[in-house]
Amino acid sequence: MDSKFYEEDKLLIFRITDEIDDFSVQKIRRRADYEIERYMPKKVIFDFNSVTFMDSAGIGLIIGRYKFVKMLGGTVELANLTNSIKKIFEMSGILRLIPVTNLQVS
Repeated sequence: MDSKFYEEDKLLIFRITDEIDDFSVQKIRRRADYEIERYMPKKVIFDFNSVTFMDSAGIGLIIGRYKFVKMLGGTVELANLTNSIKKIFEMSGILRLIPVTNLQVS
């Protein structure tokens, strides 16, 4: 997972490059929490452009970071969802809580 913080916008972008499963979610969660605490962003965007697989562990990962960022006064958005990832988020109801952004994340 790569991350980039934009000071002027208080924007933190996580570009997830791994498959999201029980094994990888622990590492992603620790890194995301560390970066969120470090920068205290107003907005966090999770970029799924490079994600080829996600199971239910990914749902828990996103919901947990959503609650954490919201508790700190920020917002969370999702970007570049593949069709399979979007279907998982639709079925879980996450898209009723977290908006999908059209922002092209590099």
